[in-house]
Amino acid sequence: MSYDLAVWEGAPPADDEAAGKLFDALYDQYVAADEEVPPTPAISAYVSALLDQWPDLTEDEDDISPWSTEPLINEASGPFIYFPMRYSMADEAREYAANVAASMGLVCYDPQHSQLLT
Repeated sequence: MSYDLAVWEGAPPADDEAAGKLFDALYDQYVAADEEVPPTPAISAYVSALLDQWPDLTEDEDDISPWSTEPLINEASGPFIYFPMRYSMADEAREYAANVAASMGLVCYDPQHSQLLT
């Protein structure tokens, strides 16, 4: 079981409902589409910041990483990343991921709770 978050570049949506609609559109454009789009520099920097806290699964010898996919950067597409994490570590990783996104001027959205995270 995993817990997913979405992070993207752009102006913060007005509310949770607007964020949900934007999430759906970005998901369709960047995840569900057949075309691979390299991550933008801002999203690449975001992934690097996450990996500064916990290792990528490809390097996690001590089983401490919350990520549920490897390499994590492969979940990024253009200005958008939608990534899974272990449910058992979701609270800690969710808070950290949201704080890093906010510090970098990125939008963080929790699709499980249909909620913007700041």
